[in-house]
Amino acid sequence: MDYFEICIPHIPEETREILVSLMAEAGFESFSENETELLAYVQAPLYDREQTLQLCRDLKVEFTEEHIPDQNWNTEWEKNFEPVVIAGKCSIRAPFHSPKPEFPYEIIIEPKMSFGTAHHETTAMMIEEMLEMDLKGKHLLDMGCGTGILAILADKMGTADVMAIDNDSWAFDNSSENIVKNNSSGITVKIGDVDAAGEEYDVILANINRNVLLQHIPEYSKKIRTGELLMSGFYEEDLEMIREAAALHSFRFDHSRMKNRWVAARFIK
Repeated sequence: MDYFEICIPHIPEETREILVSLMAEAGFESFSENETELLAYVQAPLYDREQTLQLCRDLKVEFTEEHIPDQNWNTEWEKNFEPVVIAGKCSIRAPFHSPKPEFPYEIIIEPKMSFGTAHHETTAMMIEEMLEMDLKGKHLLDMGCGTGILAILADKMGTADVMAIDNDSWAFDNSSENIVKNNSSGITVKIGDVDAAGEEYDVILANINRNVLLQHIPEYSKKIRTGELLMSGFYEEDLEMIREAAALHSFRFDHSRMKNRWVAARFIK
């Protein structure tokens, strides 16, 4: 399948979140970002250039487009993706990489939309935090599960059960496949929002973005009577805002860590 890659440089965070949501509604199925640009991908038959142009005009951003011919995406992904080891304990690899049994935890992630994968700072920090926690026997919720990587690690660390939720059907499919590949039978995956998580949890993981976290913190508080809330997906300058919102809902700030301005923060209730 041919794709179009849309590149939008120098986009503010607030505008990015709105634009990603609107582009997803318009058929774009994969997004990646770095410090200078947002990349969005859509199947060529679904690409409506005039609609994309109007979206960008409305939000006062510019874009460039590139037609990407059909190719073996797994081969391309393999060229650009290297296995990663976090905190000397958790190895993350694709099925085509050699196993690394010397590490306590190994997670296999199957490539789907394979335009090259970078292990984002927020994911790495969430994993670092989890590796310092005792999750044995805990009931855990992973909000915005994406590939399912955090839910899979939680299952491997001995949780009683894990609920993984994402509002994206691609994430649901990819998480489901990765759960099978990792023999993580203790995970249930759902498509939906925070209201899809019906029960009480000991631990909630939320690696999303600032605005969604601020919106969901009241719901997280309802779902944790006593336990831990681990959040990431926001910048250093947003930490105080996150702390204040969490404090309003009985979460005590414990600590945070930072990489390249991205933050992961742990709260206790």
